[in-house]
Amino acid sequence: MREGEEESVKPLELFFDLVFVLALTQCTALMAEDPTWGGLARGLLVLGVLWWAWVGYAWLTSVIDPEEGPVRLVMFAVMAAFLVCALCVPGAFDDAALTFALAYGFVRFGQIALFEIASREHPELRSSVHGLAASTAVGVGLILIASGLDNAAQGAVWALAITLDAAGPYFFGQDGWKLVPSHFAERHGLIVIIALGESIVAIGAGVTGEITTAVVAAAALGTIVAAALWWLYFDIVALVAERRLTNAEVGHEQNGIARDSYSYLHFPMVAGIVLVALGMKKTIGDTGDPLKLVPAVAMLGGMAAYLLAHVAFRMRNVHRFSAARLITAVVFLALIPLATEVDSLVTLAIVSAVSIGLVAFETVRYAELRDKMRHQLAESQ
Repeated sequence: MREGEEESVKPLELFFDLVFVLALTQCTALMAEDPTWGGLARGLLVLGVLWWAWVGYAWLTSVIDPEEGPVRLVMFAVMAAFLVCALCVPGAFDDAALTFALAYGFVRFGQIALFEIASREHPELRSSVHGLAASTAVGVGLILIASGLDNAAQGAVWALAITLDAAGPYFFGQDGWKLVPSHFAERHGLIVIIALGESIVAIGAGVTGEITTAVVAAAALGTIVAAALWWLYFDIVALVAERRLTNAEVGHEQNGIARDSYSYLHFPMVAGIVLVALGMKKTIGDTGDPLKLVPAVAMLGGMAAYLLAHVAFRMRNVHRFSAARLITAVVFLALIPLATEVDSLVTLAIVSAVSIGLVAFETVRYAELRDKMRHQLAESQ
């Protein structure tokens, strides 16, 4: 078991995360194939379930070396099951529902088994693991039940499953968990990069015909939006959050920050990026027509969700409010009606311009503070 090591993410963890890349791609494809409110809801439900599975392994690899002895073999087996889950995403509410549920159960209980190994000599951690096993059983059991249902009932059981599973930490407590702060923060930062990579992949996947001037413009604008999303997270926010997590009192306080700031609030960030990717895919597929309502909500609502998650993230970590990001989120939501009337390329250009404006404003407005904090963080590291 890792004890107070400040290790960077290991190669096997990065290898494991590559499976999550396919999961993100499949969720985007699922929503793109069925661009309705129901399709959007199903895509987000699958993403939420798979996110919670990934989160469990982010906590796990903070207390156990994934490359040590037989642990790596279990990790490979779990990767195979996770891959099956990703492959089943298009049919997770249809003919592949049972296969998805069984593979998902293997992924989740593989984590519990490894946690049991890691907690052999740590009674408090073992107690927390037993609580996690209970909420995991509830979540997996409900997904299994949902595989035999249809339509609204199936979606409702999925929603109940992820709600009860993710709420587990509030029921069985947070004091017993252990983590390596820098490793934990880095792991979540890398998953944000993976999600941003999916937005780039969506641009390429959306090209189905000739490479026209409009397609080139859409690709360039999409890259600008992805770069702005990267900047908003990695320029200073991720560094400050990691320092806050590292400096928090070990135990209740540190674990609470890790749970709220990373396990919970990173989900709307990642979901927001996936929704933006969906909007980009639809845009580059037909740059000369307006976006339909659902893809327009996906693109602009995704941008808003990403920024609102940042507002909550900052409040949770440093108890400060980001008015600029909140206002920008509201602007994106207000632009949804316009996006259904103008060419999708124009909508993407507006999203790009607003994103650049937010980055430029914060860079200039907080230039001195930003420079001071980046230097202080560099020196402390």
